[in-house]
Amino acid sequence: MSYERGIISTADRQRGVVRFGLPAIQVLIFVAVVIAGVGPLLWLLKSGVSTSQDILSGPMQLWPSGIQLKNIPDAWNRVQIGAYLGNTAFIAIGSMLSTLFVCTTGAFVLSILRPKWGPVVTGAVLATLFLPGVISLVPLYMTVLKMPLLGISLQNTFWAVWLPSAAGAFNVLVMKRYFDAIPRELIEAARIDGASNLRLFTALILPLSKPIVGVVALLTVIGSWKDYLWPLLVLPDPRLQPISVALPRVQKTTEISLQMSALFLAVLIPVVLFLLFQKQFLRGVGMSGGIKE
Repeated sequence: MSYERGIISTADRQRGVVRFGLPAIQVLIFVAVVIAGVGPLLWLLKSGVSTSQDILSGPMQLWPSGIQLKNIPDAWNRVQIGAYLGNTAFIAIGSMLSTLFVCTTGAFVLSILRPKWGPVVTGAVLATLFLPGVISLVPLYMTVLKMPLLGISLQNTFWAVWLPSAAGAFNVLVMKRYFDAIPRELIEAARIDGASNLRLFTALILPLSKPIVGVVALLTVIGSWKDYLWPLLVLPDPRLQPISVALPRVQKTTEISLQMSALFLAVLIPVVLFLLFQKQFLRGVGMSGGIKE
């Protein structure tokens, strides 16, 4: 019988110091990780249902003046968190759909159809990853202000957020890598059966790519949810701004307790999304390097 070897030998594990000390260290590390990960969210929840005076005088005390549950509906109504969350959700869903359309179709062309000019486009897409985002910020903003050929402005429209987020080189390359791992025998068999390119894309490639599509969708939604600079530039109208832009703007006119409640509501949604889809996310990441035959 063979045993899996580790950094600590079997003989060392029989020693009292190791046998009792190792589990204690593991428990301490686990508790530290939980505190570092969940602690800020719990403190935000505690502050969201506290008075402004309690937050300022005793930020680590547990409700000296009692729990103020009315802060959450007050933040929803007085700070108009509902409207800003609606804008954020609309922007995130639009960004997700546009990103999935661009990265799946682009990866399909480069990986499955494989035109002669495919390696050149792949290299160009890869080269954009080495450019800092701040370099393209001004040209992209000028393009949004006046679209080439069309001569129209996309400012104060959600298209100004959706379209730039769709052209992400990272998502295209990740999707292409996943498509590359699909056995060519399946593709050739589908072509022999008379499947067109559209049929091949919708009936074979996309069903096999559900894990990585879910990963890209989740990352896009979370990235769009927390984006601040670009929506601030292209959506100056307060009625269209997402929560990430609206909260700093209303900070000067809002009590700190309502700010904490609003921040908790804004952070809660992406956390819940990740917890709901963590299995699909981790499975997609694990399968991104290949497909089991």
